[in-house]
Amino acid sequence: MSQIWKPRELVHRNYDSHPPAFAPGYKTSVLRSPRNALISLQNSLSEITGPIFGANDLDPLDNDLIMNYAKDGLPIGERIIVHGYVRDGFGQPMKNTLVEVWQANAGGRYRHKKDKYLAPIDPNFGGCGRVLTDENGYYFFRTIKPGPYPWRNQASDWRPSHIHFSLSGESFAQRLITQMYFEGDPLIKQCPIVKTINNDDAVRTLIAELDTHAAIPLDCLAYRFDLVLRGQRATLFENRTQGAV
Repeated sequence: MSQIWKPRELVHRNYDSHPPAFAPGYKTSVLRSPRNALISLQNSLSEITGPIFGANDLDPLDNDLIMNYAKDGLPIGERIIVHGYVRDGFGQPMKNTLVEVWQANAGGRYRHKKDKYLAPIDPNFGGCGRVLTDENGYYFFRTIKPGPYPWRNQASDWRPSHIHFSLSGESFAQRLITQMYFEGDPLIKQCPIVKTINNDDAVRTLIAELDTHAAIPLDCLAYRFDLVLRGQRATLFENRTQGAV
């Protein structure tokens, strides 16, 4: 017997929790914030169709940032597992969702030609990976815990340790991007970017909790980071004006 699709009430975004585009404490927002009202454009066919990802599109080591760039040894730093679920606002799993991650190494240095921080580049750590969620919307990857780093906002501003997340849905216009912070990091409350968020509950959606039950003894700790795309428990995404996965 075929299942009958039942329409569900649309869950609108709560824009009250999102930071303003213009936030003087976050210096680069002064130049990047729009000066005129935004214009709504109709999406083109290329924006609302594809891509479709499958297991064959990924390498077996794509979700292992400890091994996927290692050449002459293992990367330096604290080994961790990050895992969780991707769900919609009704608690339903988002299966076959591409989760991409990128981050700094243990010293706070990105493998990027424009990153001039004095911390050394780890020759065995690339700092990026990807994974598809399973039938239950579950994902996990293994990595090195990133270090904090200074940035040219104010004279003594530092970014907390964080991992960038990108979720790709059923079309290119549905890419959502956010950052994951770590429970207990004192730099979170001091970060000018985080301080643009005036909702404590929204900030908490960006903080991964230590999960000792998923840790591997004598190997690595684990952090739990669930992502919710709509509803009261929605994760805060940076590009909120784009479509929803």
